[in-house]
Amino acid sequence: MKIGIIGSGIVAQTLGSGFIKHGHEVTLGTRSPEKLAEWRSNNSKSALVASFEETAKYGDIIVLAVQGKSAESALSLAGADNLSGKTILDTTNPISDKPPINGVLNFFTDQNSSLLEHLQAKFPEANFVKAFSSVGAGFMVNPDFGGIKPTMFIAGNNDDAKKQTKEILDAFGWETEDMGAAEAGRAIEPLCMLWCIPGFRENRWTHAFKLLK
Repeated sequence: MKIGIIGSGIVAQTLGSGFIKHGHEVTLGTRSPEKLAEWRSNNSKSALVASFEETAKYGDIIVLAVQGKSAESALSLAGADNLSGKTILDTTNPISDKPPINGVLNFFTDQNSSLLEHLQAKFPEANFVKAFSSVGAGFMVNPDFGGIKPTMFIAGNNDDAKKQTKEILDAFGWETEDMGAAEAGRAIEPLCMLWCIPGFRENRWTHAFKLLK
């Protein structure tokens, strides 16, 4: 498939390289192409760089990998028409600019709303799926936890989009737990807070979540 990734940071670059590793063609959308020169040189000819709009047009599937506070504006630059009908893997979290308190991040949403819901309402013709939001970039693609598959919690309103997401997660070495509609983003996004606490308190960032059944 053609994967369009909106963003140019470590998450975008990690997932971009992961998709290329698994045989897909990837375009990273950015406002600063020079930031991605090394990423392009480290990957195959399948690695391209373009504007947000060009990236959204290009992708069969879109990955949103920008800071949460920039998510809506990045999608607006990409163009609603270019997102219509497409699966959008939403990796974002609503992290505010306020510093963590005792290792706990501050969000600009409250417990009765989520960034996922906000973006779905702003771009209703796109099919958002929350994914890759509760683990660090270094463990997003084929993580090694001694043979134990970690759990990725996903949510979204479109079943076909979630099926596509699960296929990607299967290839990337994850167990998928579908938590339902977009409202479940209210529970999934705060997992980012929980994941970050050991990192901020103990500089320990080498973990992931596992749902025992």
